[in-house]
Order: sequence, then structure tokens, then C-alpha cells
Amino acid sequence: MPSSRSRLIENAVVRNAGDRKTRLLDKAFAFAFKGLVYAQIWEDPVADMDALAITPDSRIITIASGGCNALSYLTADPAHITVVDLNTAHIALNTLKHAAVRHLDDAQVRRFVAQADHPDNVALYHQRLAPHLDEPTRRYWEGRDLTGRRRIAAFTRGFYRQGLLGGFIGAAHIVARLHKVDPAEILAAGSLEEQRRVFDERLAPVFERPLVRWLTRHPASLFGLGIPPAQYEALAGGHTMADVLRERLEKLACDFAVNDNYFAWQAFSRGYGRADGAPLPPYLQEANLPVVRARLDRLDLRHANFTHVLAAAAPASYDRYILLDAQDWMSDEQLTELWTQITRTARPGARVLFRTAAAPSLLPGRVPDALLARWTYREAESHIATASDRSSIYGGVHLYVLAD
Repeated sequence: MPSSRSRLIENAVVRNAGDRKTRLLDKAFAFAFKGLVYAQIWEDPVADMDALAITPDSRIITIASGGCNALSYLTADPAHITVVDLNTAHIALNTLKHAAVRHLDDAQVRRFVAQADHPDNVALYHQRLAPHLDEPTRRYWEGRDLTGRRRIAAFTRGFYRQGLLGGFIGAAHIVARLHKVDPAEILAAGSLEEQRRVFDERLAPVFERPLVRWLTRHPASLFGLGIPPAQYEALAGGHTMADVLRERLEKLACDFAVNDNYFAWQAFSRGYGRADGAPLPPYLQEANLPVVRARLDRLDLRHANFTHVLAAAAPASYDRYILLDAQDWMSDEQLTELWTQITRTARPGARVLFRTAAAPSLLPGRVPDALLARWTYREAESHIATASDRSSIYGGVHLYVLAD
């Protein structure tokens, strides 16, 4: 019998109106998604904060994922952030990161959370963090994974190599090395021109290889990116998936300086850089850690369905909504229910930010016109947010603002 939490994930992903093959693929993804998917979130919080225009009065609700963005939003000084996720592992990870920021000094936070591979991190967990964690979180981290190792031990061998995405990136590195390419070569580039040369000469040709084109034809091959079958179809958009992935990697490799893009370090070296001044998420940056620690009580972490949290909230409860790419999974009925609750709980001037696998917004024609008419699509700001998102995974970043 599946647990109620498992059913929450399955209900969010499985398209019951689909054929048998569609439902089986969706169920397979739902099963994979029950574990850790993202060790870090793959949406750029700097692009988010620019688009959201957060103020000291802002009350934010966001999907948690790996937890980096909610913590980073604290640097913008909002009044409150509700952080929601269906995934038990993500809730445990968010709780652990919050405890690390609160109870470790700055150097220990960098060792435990940023480097995340120090041999003494398990001892640090037991001495400084475990006494402050709730029982479900301790049970998760002190429990064993499928290999029989305690999950907390991942912080001694490279935590950012863990989870579905960490495994996918590791597999991609193996495939690249089979073709005699080391993805980390690009991190030594001293300019955007040099990054372009390395991409064109070394990385791009890998996407033409028969093995890569064959692997990426199958929706299950992208489960490691956290992409369910429904989103795979939107991401492909009539193109071969190898070409789509090449295009997204090109943006990551060529549009932003690698010395200012921690997403590039995660993709090409499977962890954050170690040198002084290496790029890090805002919440881990030396100047920001004390500020984030002081504002940590403004975060309210909930293991729940996003729409259900809104349904239980009072009118005019929030003015900033961050949906990540969750709408790519949703049916028209689910989208309508979500936007009904967003509109009911929105304050004047509220902003909604979300990402899509394909470039266009997915709302027109799927959410009732009368409901969507309450919102103004900020096309120019959406284009800026898309172009400035250093993670480079998504086709579009979209901003809607509640109309007057």
C-alpha cells in the first residue's frame, strides 16, 4: 500500500487520461522522484530576485527543491517565505541546510554544505546538527540508502554527486570520457571566447555520437534531470532531444563566465569550486551568511502540496509565488485549480514566476481566459529573466503580475 506521501507525488505526476505506456512511464518517474532528486536547486536565484522585485513587505511562497533558492531569497529581506515540497528527501535536505546555517560557524557551513565531502562531516553532523533536528529528519539522514550506507555519509564523499541529478551528471561525464572528453576542461578557460572554443571543439561533437542520440531518444533517460515524461515531450518540441540538450549546454558553457557561474561548476566538475572567490549560491557567500542566519526564522518549511497550502491560506496572503517548472507536469484541471488559489490568495501587485521546458508560457488556452485575464504577462521582463538564468536548463522563465 503506498503511503499518503507517495500518493501525493504520484497524483502530481501520473496522467490518468494517458494510455498504458504513458501511465507506466509516469509511475516510473514518480517512483524515482520519491528519493533525492536535486542536491541543489537548478533555477538561478539572482535572476529570480531581479524579476520578483522582492520588498521588505513581501510574503513569498515557493517550491523547495534543493533549498538553495529559498535561503538565497533571504538576502533580499522579505517579510516571510513559505517553502513547500512533496518530496520527503527534499524536506529533509532543506531542514538539514537550515540547521547548518543556524548552528555552524561560517567556515563549518562552507565545509559541510559547500564542499560537502570532508571526512569529518559525519562527526560534525552528530555533534552540532543532529541534536537540533526533528525525528523524521534524523531518521532520513541516519537511515541507509540502497547501497546500505547511511545517507549522511554522502557529505563525506561529495554530496552534489548524489541524487537523481547527481547521478545523471555523473553518467554524462562517463559518456563524455568514453569519447575522450573531460567536461571540466572548460572551467580552465580564461574568457568567454575560450569557453566558446572548448565547447565547439570538445563538447558539441559528443552530441552527434550515435550512443548519445540513441540514449536521449528515451524519456526515461532524462529522469535524472528531474524531467517527467510529460515535460520530456514539451522539452523536445519536435526536435531531437540530443539537439535540445546541446543547445541548453551551449548556453551554460558559452553565455556566462565560468568564474561567475556555480551552475557551470556543478555541471562540469560535479561540485562547487574550491578556490577563494569561487562562485557560490547567494546564501553561501561569505558576505551573506550572517544575514541569512539572522533571517532564518522567516522560513516556514512544509511537506505538502503547493495548491493545498494555498487553499488553506487566507485571501491576500502572498505577493510572490515561485512555481519552478512544476506546471509542466500538470493537467489543465490542476493548472486551473492552482491559478484559482493563486488569484484568491494574491495581494495587489503580486508576482508569479515559473519556468517551462519549452520557450512559450503554457498558460494560454489551458487556464480559463477569465482567470488568466486577472494577470498581465510581462513579456520583456520574462525575456530578460530567461536570458539571465545561468542554469540554462529551461526554455523559458515567465513572469505574471496581478492586474490592477
